[in-house]
Amino acid sequence: MSDQTFPPRVFSGIKPSGGLTLGNYLGAIKRWVEMQEDPTYETIFCVVDMHAITVWQDPADLTRATREVAASMIASGIDPERSVLFNQARVPAHVELGWLFSCVARVGWMNRMTQFKDKAGKNAEKVSLGLYAYPALMAADILLYHATHVPVGEDQKQHVELTRDIAAKFNHDYGVDFFPLTEPVTEGPAMRVMNLRDGSKKMSKSGESDMERINMLDDADTISKKFKKARTDPEALPSEVAGLKDRPEAKNLVDIYAGLSDTTAEAVLAEFGGEGWGKFKPALADLAVAKLAPVSDEMRRLLDAPDELDAIMARGAERASALAEPILKKTYEIMGFVR
Repeated sequence: MSDQTFPPRVFSGIKPSGGLTLGNYLGAIKRWVEMQEDPTYETIFCVVDMHAITVWQDPADLTRATREVAASMIASGIDPERSVLFNQARVPAHVELGWLFSCVARVGWMNRMTQFKDKAGKNAEKVSLGLYAYPALMAADILLYHATHVPVGEDQKQHVELTRDIAAKFNHDYGVDFFPLTEPVTEGPAMRVMNLRDGSKKMSKSGESDMERINMLDDADTISKKFKKARTDPEALPSEVAGLKDRPEAKNLVDIYAGLSDTTAEAVLAEFGGEGWGKFKPALADLAVAKLAPVSDEMRRLLDAPDELDAIMARGAERASALAEPILKKTYEIMGFVR
């Protein structure tokens, strides 16, 4: 077995299944922009639309959501010339490798996936086979490009570990060193952005009230209003992070401030420790408007120009296919297919 060296390559994606929130921005897209600026990495970012259909999607909604995700990436700073940016359905190699990997992955591995248990709940017998098996497609998304690093939230780390298991089993079964053992990248502030009305729950696009989340398409006035009305507690901000223990709403707002200002919770508390919410929430609202309103403005401009967006994704898909096809071809050869 050879000791193949894989050049540092980043892959990550977002599923187009409804409106994007501040959680998507701070937990994923903002970090992708930072990785794009690092000359160490080649960066590939994808709208993973094939994953969206594990639950039924209205076709018009899927089209709109796919463009919205692409627009959010570009408006946030993903440069389609410096990074490869495309939607998954334009590169059929993803689905082909996904099937091959579904024959490498073991049922026991899939049964351990907590995301499936969370999403299926008590109706596991009635959900789609795709919802159960999609981690094999996620592994294909990553390994199709020999990606070495995947920036993910903690809730998706298990899927990168599965990707490593699939790569290791493939390499072992076929006596090759063909697929890399991809590393999850999880560091960074505000990785898990919480609900503005309940700090114990993750910010979600499917929450009951629009006031509990910041949507990426919210305008400046709406962003400011939501932060100023965010739930807090009666105590002043502490001077040290330990003082945020058992104060989920306070911790969430401090983490959001840190994420938006490229600093740490410690630095935020060094500035605002001892202050009341009457000072901190307006400061957070002003910071959020300064950072997010230009993004939402550019997103709306791009969404009003769907032909421009589609052309960008089509060019990205050509670049993605150029990287993917040789790897898929070699995979078929290793497995013994006559093509």
